[in-house]
Amino acid sequence: MTSMRISQLAERSGVPATTLRFYESAGLLSADRTPAGYRMYGEDAVDRLAFIGAAKHLGLALEEIGELVGVWEAGACRDVKADLRPRISARLTEAEVRAAELAAFTDSLRGALAHLDALPDRAGRCDPECGFLAPGARSVSAQAAGPVSASAAGPDTGQGPGSSTSGSAPVSGGAHGGQPVDVVLSPGRRAAGEETERWRSAPVACSLGGDGLHERTARWREAVAGATRAAVPEGLRLTLPVERVTRVAELAAAEQECCPFFDFRLHLDGPRLHLEVRAPADGGALLTDLFGSAD
Repeated sequence: MTSMRISQLAERSGVPATTLRFYESAGLLSADRTPAGYRMYGEDAVDRLAFIGAAKHLGLALEEIGELVGVWEAGACRDVKADLRPRISARLTEAEVRAAELAAFTDSLRGALAHLDALPDRAGRCDPECGFLAPGARSVSAQAAGPVSASAAGPDTGQGPGSSTSGSAPVSGGAHGGQPVDVVLSPGRRAAGEETERWRSAPVACSLGGDGLHERTARWREAVAGATRAAVPEGLRLTLPVERVTRVAELAAAEQECCPFFDFRLHLDGPRLHLEVRAPADGGALLTDLFGSAD
C-alpha cells in the first residue's frame, strides 16, 4: 500500500495540512507514525477525504460526518444511502426555509432604501415626521442561508430554546427613536444558546476551490472596498456604507456554506453598516487574507 506524508496527502487531496490535522483530532482521519514521529497515510485516505468533502458540501455537521463515515467504512452502499437520505432531506427543508427568509429580507431592505431615497432632505433634526422613525415602524426578520456552523444570536433577542425564530436575523424599524439595528447571520434552526459556539468547532477549511474561490474572493474585496477596519476580539470589524448591506448579507450567507468557521454579524447604524467577522485561531490567517487587517 502506498504511504504518503501529510504534505503529499494534502497535495493529492487538495485538503490543507492544517485541516488534515484537525480531522485526525476529530476522529475522522487516522494516520500511522514513523519512528521519527511523521504522519503516514495509505491510499485509502484519499477516498476517505473525498467522502468527507462531499458530506461537508451537503452541509452535514462534523458529528454527522463522523457517523456517516462509520457507515461508509462498513462497505454497504445501501446502508450509506439509507443513512444519508434523511439527513439530506432535513438540510433541503432548512435551506428552502432560509432561502425564502433571505429573499424576504432582501426585498424588505430594498423597499426600505427606496422609501428612504423618496424622503425629502430636511435641514432639521430627524423626528417622527421623517417617516422612517415613525412609531410602529415595520419590523422584519430573516435568516441567512448556510447549512452549517454559526454565530450567536444578537443581544437581547429574547430567543430561547424551541423558539420558532431561533437563530434568525432580527431587523427592526426605528420604533424607539433611531436605535441601531443588529443583524446576526446564523444559519442553523437550533436555539440561540446552542449556536453560540458552533463556529468555533467547525473545521477550518473551505469547500470552494479553483475558479470558485477566486471569484468569491474578488466579490468580497469589491464589497468591502474602502472599508474602515478595526480589530475586535477574535476578528475584525469593517465599517461600510449602509447601501452595501444586501450584497454583504448575501455574500456572508454564501460564505458560511463553504467556510462555516466564519462568524458574521451585521450592525445597521444609520448611514453606516458595521460588519464583524470572527474566526477560530486557526482561521485567523484566512480571515486576514479575505477581509484584510485592522487599520
